[in-house]
Amino acid sequence: MDDVSTLVTGGAGFLGSHLCDRLVAAGHDVLCIDNFYTGSRRNVAHLLGKPNFELQRHDVTFPLYVEVDRIFNLACPASPVHYQYDPVQTTKTSVHGAINMLGLAKRVKARMLQASTSEVYGDPDVKPQREDYWGRVNPIGIRSCYDEGKRCAETLMFDYHRQHALEIKVVRIFNTYGPRMHPNDGRVVSNFIVQALKGEEITIYGEGTQTRSFCYVDDLIEGMLRMMESPADFVGPVNIGNPGEFTMLELAELVLRLTGSRSKLTFRPLPADDPKQRCPDIGLAAERLGWAPTVSLEDGLKPTIAYFKSVLGA
Repeated sequence: MDDVSTLVTGGAGFLGSHLCDRLVAAGHDVLCIDNFYTGSRRNVAHLLGKPNFELQRHDVTFPLYVEVDRIFNLACPASPVHYQYDPVQTTKTSVHGAINMLGLAKRVKARMLQASTSEVYGDPDVKPQREDYWGRVNPIGIRSCYDEGKRCAETLMFDYHRQHALEIKVVRIFNTYGPRMHPNDGRVVSNFIVQALKGEEITIYGEGTQTRSFCYVDDLIEGMLRMMESPADFVGPVNIGNPGEFTMLELAELVLRLTGSRSKLTFRPLPADDPKQRCPDIGLAAERLGWAPTVSLEDGLKPTIAYFKSVLGA
């Protein structure tokens, strides 16, 4: 799709920078905006010399006036450490950010994709999670700023679609990992790898029996791109994630083996509202997008570990 003008909010973040890579390579004119709260110029430094890439510091809680054909709205801190640091701003980023980007999309008649999250399902009582499951979310807990902010953003997307015939796409992203993750984001993959490389104790919360499904970043971005260019009548929401489910103990053992670390395991109390399990049903993505993840956890961890070695100088 040459000559397509595409806006990526949160474009200097972990997922956003990988998305920008793919869009620039595909010939899109890409405007990447980020307030650099969790994103980094380093993640997109290699793109700065490209004629079809532009980086701009901007916070989505303020309106933006540009001309674009596509909007990928990824702006929001996505790890508990970061989104709980300033929960009011986290909610503003999800809600005000969605309002501002939807207003822009309405003005310029752009198609907009909202990066939602598996956290809209809360601590689920069904497994695996399907898109028609409404979730089990604590609206007043310490994670609510993120969970409810993303749920409200989905509401806004669908109301703009119904009220203004706006072309929308909603993807619910499950745990994703890969190079350019923030070393201090508090997520389990980065935590385990950093601790293993430093020879520190591997911190496991609870008994380590809670599960997560881990999707490699390249697979995730492919799913997002397919969703954006899918037929206009398919708006989602659609789960994008890897249905392979691993306990925290299994992940820790795999990281220890791949890093060759002799770190020991240490157990701490489970944080409040931490989901006991998370696993996507990706049947809809397979049916409508022809998408399924292709990278195994072990194969994805290898380049991720190599990235953290370069960052830490290990």
